[in-house]
Amino acid sequence: MPDLMWQKSSFSAEASNCVNIAMDPDGTLRLRESDEPEGVLKARASRTHGLLIAIKSGRLPG
Repeated sequence: MPDLMWQKSSFSAEASNCVNIAMDPDGTLRLRESDEPEGVLKARASRTHGLLIAIKSGRLPG
């Protein structure tokens, strides 16, 4: 895996278990938890964008 510039979620504040996000040079979005950094979820940014819109609009079951 290439060296990525991971960013911590602004919702994580000072918590020890944080969600990190990075963009791979090939355009793939990477997500991981700070307490288990070897487990990385990969997704296309276009698909993730649609998921975030659905979450924010409340279209997903709770």
